[in-house]
Amino acid sequence: MRILVLNCGSSSAKYQLFDYEEVAAKGSVERIGESVSLFTHYSETFQTKKSPIDAPDHTKAIDKILEALNAKEKKIDAVGHRVVHGGEKFSSSVLIDSEVMKRVQDCIPLAPLHNPSNIKGIEACSALLPGVPQVAVFDTAFHQTLPDYAYIYGIPYSYYKKYRVRRYGFHGTSHYYVSNRAARLLNRPIEELKIVTCHLGNGCSIAAVKYGKSVDTSMGFTPLEGLLMGTRSGDFDPAVVLFLMEKENLDTVGANSVFNKRSGLLGISQTANDMREILRESKEGNELATLAFEVFTYRLKKYIASYSGVMGGVDAVVFTGGIGENAKEVRESSLSELEFMGVELDRRKNDELSAGEHIISKEDSNVAVLVIPTNEELVIAKETERICIS
Repeated sequence: MRILVLNCGSSSAKYQLFDYEEVAAKGSVERIGESVSLFTHYSETFQTKKSPIDAPDHTKAIDKILEALNAKEKKIDAVGHRVVHGGEKFSSSVLIDSEVMKRVQDCIPLAPLHNPSNIKGIEACSALLPGVPQVAVFDTAFHQTLPDYAYIYGIPYSYYKKYRVRRYGFHGTSHYYVSNRAARLLNRPIEELKIVTCHLGNGCSIAAVKYGKSVDTSMGFTPLEGLLMGTRSGDFDPAVVLFLMEKENLDTVGANSVFNKRSGLLGISQTANDMREILRESKEGNELATLAFEVFTYRLKKYIASYSGVMGGVDAVVFTGGIGENAKEVRESSLSELEFMGVELDRRKNDELSAGEHIISKEDSNVAVLVIPTNEELVIAKETERICIS
């Protein structure tokens, strides 16, 4: 099957075209809705880097993508959409119909920055590819196996019943992919493994995957909770919000900006939200950059250890995402002093790591440590194919 995988943001549309699970083309449209949009496309026969196009909306952007994919001549069999929030309504991927669209729209209050863009992508494909089946793959679906004691917050239960305020978790497609890849690399059934998966990029989350199911995860009602991130604060005392709103005369929009866009690595270092820059400045003697790095890895270590406790042990720790795959210092620091849990990192393997999938723990380590590049698009493509042929 030729499957188009779409990930639509508020002003962007990223895509990959799969032909029998092989990537035939990929690219993106950026700055949708601005006076000049930028189009990037890669395939075996054509490459362009950020060429200017006219894309006032998502429909025009996706029309340009279909043109580049020669969709009129080579039919697209199905479209798989990354949808950020499925709430409690969706615990797995689904074929999109009018009822599904209504339920995705009902989840907009839970993801006001993401679901509307995902909906625009679905509506654009409905108009441009009439009759072509579309599948929604939800970031939250993998975490719908969390037990109630893991997702309920310590606030009046009535808010859960009335507004569905609870932990949802995100990056589910990534956690699903790397945990299953880890099982294959270890040549063991995932139904027998307890795995901690660490998705570390500009947004970061960690999950406890017990016997193939997510039983806890760090992101919560929104992606703000949990680990320190590029510009997000992660965990902190919620009373700080009220305190700073009063002292800084912040409204809800201002407070949201502080904790989502001005905090994290950027907020502590005062200079950068990119771990590469943090590491460079730390080596040059920037004390705040060093502090940002230490806060980041300390929190990560706490979550790894606590999730081992949640599962009654751990068989593997997996790192993925831009930081997880490339920052050897983060892996080493976050695993230091976890030898009591059976974690024995091979520092030579960690330091000399090349691209691809690797086991970087010592041969006699009781806990395997792996680096696995995530592939959410492949999961979406496979899910789309599964649903369309079932």
